Amino acid sequence: MKLHLTVHEARRGTESLRVVRPARPPEHAGLFDDAWWLNAYVDRDAALLMAGLWTLAAGSPRSLVHLPLRGPAPPAGSGRLDLVLLHHSLQVAPSRWKGLRSRLSPGRPRTVDLRLPEPAEEDHPSPHHAENRDRFHQGVHAETLFMTGSARTFRQGAAVFLDVARNGPEHTVAHPDRAYRHRHYCRNAPCDARFRDLHVEYREAPAPGADAARA
Repeated sequence: MKLHLTVHEARRGTESLRVVRPARPPEHAGLFDDAWWLNAYVDRDAALLMAGLWTLAAGSPRSLVHLPLRGPAPPAGSGRLDLVLLHHSLQVAPSRWKGLRSRLSPGRPRTVDLRLPEPAEEDHPSPHHAENRDRFHQGVHAETLFMTGSARTFRQGAAVFLDVARNGPEHTVAHPDRAYRHRHYCRNAPCDARFRDLHVEYREAPAPGADAARA
């Protein structure tokens, strides 16, 4: 897939940190901090973009990938989050993100070609296997979820979003008395046992005028 990006620079002491964002954030995507889950709701386009960004994070260990999310309003009791993906070797503390974000340079456009990982390509070791310790770490700061991991974990996360993009649209329950259709298909991106898994659910974009009809 072709991924259209903007590339920014932020100073970190004597070093410069590269921050990558999608040229156009997804219109129908939300990430929410709920009581028991970290919930991501995506339509097909948003899921494909997420798959591309997670693939980019797997192959760009010196870049921080930032996805601003301004989708639907959060459910009652939940907090809306942006998303940051970073390789564990970068060692950027979430507490520094707000300051770094305020010092970003103007973005430079860039387009990259990516091969998305197929779900079957990513192995999932048994819970007793040593490699099972290779799981995402999390941090929440400045209304942003930080997902820190290895190239392997980011490829696995990309495969989760690709699976949702491909299979979510097929799971439909029609409601003839409503102006929209509810579809349910979900996958989890597993995290370290000290954190919550990321629950990824397919949500179809509302039909034109559907929001007004439900108001």
